[in-house]
Amino acid sequence: MASTTLLAIVNPLSGTASLAQKQQWIDFLLKKAPEAGFQPEAVFTKHPGHATELSADAVRQGIRRIIVIGGDGTMNETARALLHTQTALGIVPVGSGNGLARHLGVPLNPRKAIESAINGRPVVIDSGRINEHAFFCTTGIGFDAYVAHEFVRQPVRGLPTYIRTTYRAFWSYEPASYEIDGKTHTLFSLTVANAGQFGNNAWIAPKANVADGLLDVCLLKPFPRSAVGALAWRLFNKTLDESGYLTVRPTRSVTVKGADSLLIHVDGEPVQLATNTATVQVVPSSLLVIR
Repeated sequence: MASTTLLAIVNPLSGTASLAQKQQWIDFLLKKAPEAGFQPEAVFTKHPGHATELSADAVRQGIRRIIVIGGDGTMNETARALLHTQTALGIVPVGSGNGLARHLGVPLNPRKAIESAINGRPVVIDSGRINEHAFFCTTGIGFDAYVAHEFVRQPVRGLPTYIRTTYRAFWSYEPASYEIDGKTHTLFSLTVANAGQFGNNAWIAPKANVADGLLDVCLLKPFPRSAVGALAWRLFNKTLDESGYLTVRPTRSVTVKGADSLLIHVDGEPVQLATNTATVQVVPSSLLVIR
């Protein structure tokens, strides 16, 4: 990477596109980047955490633009190495949810997203941190995390698999009680949002702003099965915050305690904490992204 000025990090497993399709996108990027004055290189990830290693190495070498071709997990792995640096993140969203990309208005067509990532300008956004884990879109405890845990075990990714997994999870999941900043709440889910949606235009925090120095804590109370249809409609129509079952409050930090060690998700990827306590805080103006 000695003379590289733009690095593309490609997850061969993200989403449902074939390796041949991804190679076509790489070829398109390698053709377009020099036209904008960049000397590009593309690398496939080989194992979990590889995107973080590649990104950290690129930062050390002074590369100022990294483009991720992958999903929210690959985006997270890459972005965590770019925090508080002058290296900007470009996103080509080809995963199952693509929450941050959708919130930012990144094109969902891979070739258009590549052109945007090459030619766009960096803007500064906030990130979040839950214990030692950085997140950029959402983190959550409860149903969100349970679905993430079940989804990652599926042999095939993509939206249809996610819908089936969520449907099955709904019937087996039981709400739990948590202590939040000293007060006990029984909740279906607890989501802390930097960006407004989980992905696939499922808006948990419709008014979230990625550059306001705040996170939105979203507390979803248990609800009767008869309310599922109305809540799902609101989720996809950006009006869930108008439901009496959801409370959204902006904050800079929040502490959550459960009865046992907490299962969480970080940008859709499941994580089992070693403790029953999670401290979530905003990290203002910490990441450069291309829009």
